Amino acid sequence: MSMIKIENLTFSYPTSYDLIFDHVSFQIDTDWKLGFVGRNGRGKTTFLNLLLGKYEYSGKIISSVQFDYFPYPVADKSRLTLDILQEICPVAEDWEFLRELSCLEMDSEVLYRPFQTLSNGEQTKVLLAALFLNEGHFLLIDEPTNHLDSKARELVAAYLKKKKSFLLVSHDRRFLDDCVDHILALNRETIEVLSGNFSSFMADFERQQESEAAQKERLQKDIRRLQNAAKRTSDWSDRVEASKTGAADKGYVGHKAAKMMKHAKTIEARQNQAIEQKSQLLKNKETAESLKLAPLAYRADTLVSFSDVAICYDGNTVCAPVSFSVQRGDRVALCGKNGSGKSSLLKLLAGFPIGHTGTISISSGLVISYVPQDTSHLKGNLSDFARENQIDESLFKAVLRKLDFERIQFEKDMVDFSGGQKKKVLIAKSLCEQAHLYVWDEPLNFIDVYSRIQIEHLIMEFSPAMIFVEHDRFFRDTVATKIIQIL
Repeated sequence: MSMIKIENLTFSYPTSYDLIFDHVSFQIDTDWKLGFVGRNGRGKTTFLNLLLGKYEYSGKIISSVQFDYFPYPVADKSRLTLDILQEICPVAEDWEFLRELSCLEMDSEVLYRPFQTLSNGEQTKVLLAALFLNEGHFLLIDEPTNHLDSKARELVAAYLKKKKSFLLVSHDRRFLDDCVDHILALNRETIEVLSGNFSSFMADFERQQESEAAQKERLQKDIRRLQNAAKRTSDWSDRVEASKTGAADKGYVGHKAAKMMKHAKTIEARQNQAIEQKSQLLKNKETAESLKLAPLAYRADTLVSFSDVAICYDGNTVCAPVSFSVQRGDRVALCGKNGSGKSSLLKLLAGFPIGHTGTISISSGLVISYVPQDTSHLKGNLSDFARENQIDESLFKAVLRKLDFERIQFEKDMVDFSGGQKKKVLIAKSLCEQAHLYVWDEPLNFIDVYSRIQIEHLIMEFSPAMIFVEHDRFFRDTVATKIIQIL
């Protein structure tokens, strides 16, 4: 066991005047299973890069362990998986790789396949297995769930629960609950380290915010009372000052004036103290303004129907045929393992030319709003994006503000946005579109917890017709009215 100590850490990017970290100090134990949470764009990945020594900074990072980063950069993906794993952990024996893969319910044959033939989920698992074999290292795991289906997330969470010595960036609440024992929270003004899983952290955070809100209200009442008292004292002082003119006993009047002055100073000091205490409260409050949506009402009950539809790649079907319909008010979640064709089914609805068997019937005049899984096409500024997509720019930026975008982001090229910020751009676009059916493909990838909760509340309030793919089990269980399993 050893400690990683952060002392007076201060950092900003050379091209920006905004401080990412300002004299931050805390320490963590290298034996912990640590979850790392915070809003998009607040500095989680930056902090991992500081630990890895990629940037210059002020302050100190003191550690006796070596840091490894996930995802491990694989330069040549055509190589055998075993060769890549031996590069990551040269001291491990083959039987150790097999043991770790067995814990992740993976067949040994993946070791002898080219790495590029593995699915994204399989690549995630084998890289984690190899990195955890580097004994004495501290693993920095950056959002591993984005390429994992629900079943794989459960497996990886169970695997991580048996490990230690890692810092895990994730926004999947249930995943964090299943595998961490401490939380490192990157708040609005501070960084906190707390014992427990995400749910216990969130409960403590909300209790603290409620307590501070009540204390702030009491202080506001005190400040108003003191301000009224100060006004009365000022009025008294003015009257005393006026009474000096022609007074017979000027000594008595002077004494009375001095007493009033002292009383006024006492009130002012108490008022300033209350204002100072008030200013220290709710600095970490995560505001999550309500989002709005204006879905169109369709004239018929059935919006879309699938009849024995199966996705085909190179003439081969990749899933069993599925039959289901989307009715008005339905929120249909498509579930299944990676590569089963879930995203392709959504692309078919959105008008992409995807090979398939069976029949899809889309009701006449149906307006669809589509959020793709991929964000790599986003570039340029937000104003141009709004104009190209024929959405109201003011409304679009107002939605982004509610999703915790700072105004400074509006001037940046979207290429420089974080993964979560790019996804928020696509969701904000969809929220600006009036549609009969909202088709969302893994909308929550990279998106922070607070925004996930906002989006959940939005959907539950406005009840749009939806069909979506999302591996966040908490979100899916909260939002879906119907689950279709793709085999």
